[in-house]
Amino acid sequence: MKRAKDWMPGLLLTAPSLIALAVFVYGFIGWNFRISLTDWKALSPDFNFVGLKNYRDLLIDERFKIDIKNSLIFTVVFMVACLLLGLLLAILLDQKMKFEGLFRSVYLLPMAISFIVTGVVWRWLMNPATDDRISGINLLFTKVGLDPLVNQWHLTPNWGMAGIALPAVWQMAGYTMALFLAGIRSIPEEIREAARVDGASEWRIYRHVILPQLRPIALSAIVILGHISLKVFDLIIAIAGKQLALDVPAIYMWQTSFDAYNFGKGATLATYILFSVAIVIIPYLFFTMRQERKS
Repeated sequence: MKRAKDWMPGLLLTAPSLIALAVFVYGFIGWNFRISLTDWKALSPDFNFVGLKNYRDLLIDERFKIDIKNSLIFTVVFMVACLLLGLLLAILLDQKMKFEGLFRSVYLLPMAISFIVTGVVWRWLMNPATDDRISGINLLFTKVGLDPLVNQWHLTPNWGMAGIALPAVWQMAGYTMALFLAGIRSIPEEIREAARVDGASEWRIYRHVILPQLRPIALSAIVILGHISLKVFDLIIAIAGKQLALDVPAIYMWQTSFDAYNFGKGATLATYILFSVAIVIIPYLFFTMRQERKS
């Protein structure tokens, strides 16, 4: 009875949040999965059970294959660029430069902006026009004599998604920098001093002392950036609208559900997005729990 008194107040305090989580997260996930097993194709509910037919049809859907390719291109460019740029900025700020607080704020500021606002601004910056209507970054390239770099950005065949990833990198690189900088600053200064006494250069200190200890930070950044990239929607819509060449599963889901009223197929696409995010997050959760047990 004494043990029940210990945990009962905590349970009562967290009960509203647990109930809301059960209903509005896991309950809706279950409802979405139920709809994905039906043939609902109109505004009026139709729960005609078709089993896994929607999932099988999705596997041979040519548009879905394009979505997977675009999503992979966006994810790879976005994650690699954010990690490298964020690490570089963190190392530069770690040099105890003047006005470090100002630079840190400037780098973090884009993260406070929504993807919609970012997309509207970068839609002008990445104006694909190369003739008399040239503007944005292309105009800057021509002014400084870098004409070979002028391109059509997100309209470039096959690699347009790489151009779409650039605004996302601009927005999230500062956040990645903050993660890496916090990890670097958490390493005791005594370890660096010991390495310097042994004759190690600053490069070797970062290479062999600091970077190996940033692996948990890098893993966290990969998980955060990965789940953002897999469900990207508003950034693409703001920059390019609904184009098949720049299509991703989230846009396909939106059009299928709310333009074509095919809610069964739309729920199937939503389940795919949830599953792809779970592939990234669940291994990280198990890794984190295992590390906590070890410590």
